[in-house]
Amino acid sequence: MSNRLFQGVVHQMKDTIDRVIGVIDDNATIVACSDLSKIGTSDELFSVEISDSHETYIRDGYTYKSFGVHVRPDYAVFVEGTDDTAAKYASVIAISLSSIKQYYDEKYDRNNFIKNIILDNVLPGDIGIKSRELHFNADINRVVFLINIITSNEVSAYDVIQNLFPDKNKDFVFNISENDIVLVKEIKNNIDVKDLEKLARSISDTLSGEFFTRVNVGIGTPVMGVKDLARSFKEAQMALEVGKVFDTEKNIVSYDNLGIARLIYHLPTTLCDTFLKEVFKKGSIESLDHETLFTIQRFFENNLNVSETSRKLFVHRNTLVYRLDKIKKLTGLDLREFDHAIIFKIALMVKKYLSADPVKF
Repeated sequence: MSNRLFQGVVHQMKDTIDRVIGVIDDNATIVACSDLSKIGTSDELFSVEISDSHETYIRDGYTYKSFGVHVRPDYAVFVEGTDDTAAKYASVIAISLSSIKQYYDEKYDRNNFIKNIILDNVLPGDIGIKSRELHFNADINRVVFLINIITSNEVSAYDVIQNLFPDKNKDFVFNISENDIVLVKEIKNNIDVKDLEKLARSISDTLSGEFFTRVNVGIGTPVMGVKDLARSFKEAQMALEVGKVFDTEKNIVSYDNLGIARLIYHLPTTLCDTFLKEVFKKGSIESLDHETLFTIQRFFENNLNVSETSRKLFVHRNTLVYRLDKIKKLTGLDLREFDHAIIFKIALMVKKYLSADPVKF
């Protein structure tokens, strides 16, 4: 649609500007031109130039002026000639086309509308009106995936994800920062969290396996319509932040599976400090060595079952009992008792939370 807008403006200007004028995209393809025979042709050398800046530059008898909303320009105007007049024409046309495209995107572009919703840039009262204008189905379930790029190469993760979800009427992909990509995915009713995690895993595996790009993925909860997409996005954000603290070994984190970690994350640090002082004797938790902490972790993983834990640790049952007695002596908590085990588990998570010192949003 942008190409049609550009061609319409170029067509109106061609009589006023007695020179060849046009627009080229970031794929080095001429998408609009006063010389219709040039439309659709490409200039491979131009893709190198357009990635550099938004400045005006001259090449092969033409003056170019890049424009667009991203760090790397999306398009560039070209005007025949290398004189000052050509430079002025290029600058004026670039400003005009950039403004027209921005207006169009804000008024008609679904992707931009969804982006503004999740970033809280649309008034709640306007969402319903705008949804009807853009023919959004209010009875469709959607969920937000937030993909955070950890390491990457020259391949654009954004382009890869767009290719994985090409149906732009159902799924929306956009950048919200240099390293954060949002996928708003249309889903079936009553979809299971495991299915969402499986989808996130396929995205992660594709990026890492084929393009050597490592990512973390946060998953919000499914919502109906578009009004609550901002909530699903914030949940995906929280899933990533909480995952960095409590599930450092996982790169796929769902908001629905955060459990008690979500509660701890919201607690004031002063309250957490007070809780630890009340639960543990001074210095007692620091006195637990790595082997003891590993034993505690396995004991929790095996549902406080002494026999099963000793088997998994390849130690005698009495050895495990001795270690649990040692923990009780140091901390005053007997992990074989359910209430004590809950307190100890929460205390360990609180300590991990304080040690991580996360930045909240």
